[in-house]
Amino acid sequence: MKLRYFYQQMIAFFTVIATLLIILAIVFLQFAKKSVYQETEDQLYGYAEALIASNLQENQLKEATFILKNQNVGITVFNEQNRMTFPKTNTPYKSDLSSEYYKKLANGERLSLSFRDTDFMGNPVEIALVYLPFFSQADSSFEGFIGVSAPISYLNANLAALRKNLFIAFICSMIGAIVIGFIFAKYQVGRINRLRNATHKVAKGNFDINLENRERDEFDELAEDFNSMAQSLEASQKEIERQEERRRQFMADAAHEMRTPLTTVNGLLEGLEHDMIPENQKKRSIQLMQNETKRLIRLVNENLDYEKIRSNQIYLNKQTFNAKKALEMITEQLHEKAESSRDQLTLDCPDDVVVYADYDRFMQIMVNILQNAIQFTTDGQIHIRGRQETDASVFELSDNGIGMSEEQVRNIWERYYKADVSRKSTKYGESGLGLAIVHQLVQLHQGKIEVESELGKGSTFTLTFPAKKQETEHN
Repeated sequence: MKLRYFYQQMIAFFTVIATLLIILAIVFLQFAKKSVYQETEDQLYGYAEALIASNLQENQLKEATFILKNQNVGITVFNEQNRMTFPKTNTPYKSDLSSEYYKKLANGERLSLSFRDTDFMGNPVEIALVYLPFFSQADSSFEGFIGVSAPISYLNANLAALRKNLFIAFICSMIGAIVIGFIFAKYQVGRINRLRNATHKVAKGNFDINLENRERDEFDELAEDFNSMAQSLEASQKEIERQEERRRQFMADAAHEMRTPLTTVNGLLEGLEHDMIPENQKKRSIQLMQNETKRLIRLVNENLDYEKIRSNQIYLNKQTFNAKKALEMITEQLHEKAESSRDQLTLDCPDDVVVYADYDRFMQIMVNILQNAIQFTTDGQIHIRGRQETDASVFELSDNGIGMSEEQVRNIWERYYKADVSRKSTKYGESGLGLAIVHQLVQLHQGKIEVESELGKGSTFTLTFPAKKQETEHN
């Protein structure tokens, strides 16, 4: 069964108020009844004590009986043999007290009883009766007891009137509770509907939502969480759109990069097939096809490498090795490429600098950064510096090439990003994945990579690889 939240709130509020009022009414009635009965009992004991204080003289007993007659108060006196001595009758009466009660009176205890009787018209009457013992002033021996009784039917009449008044008050309170509950429920449901409407807007793609937050209760906290969620969704949507745009750009670049070498290879193959290439040019044609094929393989491998790193499929075989020897090998490998751009590679690294890393991945990181420097530097200087610190090995790779803007520096670690989109057919780094792979590999080493750059002045990449002890503690 579906029950709207508005009616749930109304029922809950009404139930709470009704339960509270019923409990209060019951407690109040019980307290009133007990208080009135206790007051009546104390009054009867007071009459009995006053009569005992006057030595139970017969004329005073008669006078008291006459005075209290209009209150329907009855007075009886019994001696130590449990025989009634006042009022005097021809037949000696005894009280209906049990032997247990009689012993209590003889021991000086007072008794308070109540019983039901009928009046002369046969109507039931509830009577309160108290017994008070009295003793000889000479030797303090038990001489008898006095009983004082009075009907308490008026108490029930008063309670009935009180119950009627409480019922009227209950009805009025319920009406007020319904009105207040309606206002309260409508207010709460209005706040929920506000959040619901905002949710519908977000579901339709409108993330420009800002719910009011007065910091009063959980609804306001929920509104704040909703605002944060909407902001996160908006940021995520923008990031998805940005990544999608980069993916499309990458696919276009990749298609362009693949089409060019494939067209070249296909043209050369057709030329060889139809003997259109002179004999002295065939070797050169084969070399061109090999270069273009390597270019395609490099493009595919870079994408596969990046995906493996992202999915934690790369296993690092870390070891401590001499960093200078590794860097010397890299500079030797890239010497020819640097000369083709008329760049000068210089290495400044002490002989005792060691690094704790995967050797092949370390070489890959350095080669990618240096090839990137060669790509964007012409007639310039490229410096490689290394130093040993207490808990890490630090390497700086700097150039005085074209440099980057602040926006480019923020985005260079992103996949498919190219700092210079005009260079789509450069010999190195055409996929825009080189630095993204470098960033992922450095993070796998629990290392850190930072870049400082200025347009027209060059860039400096600083890489930090933690020492073996430091890296182990980090894990």
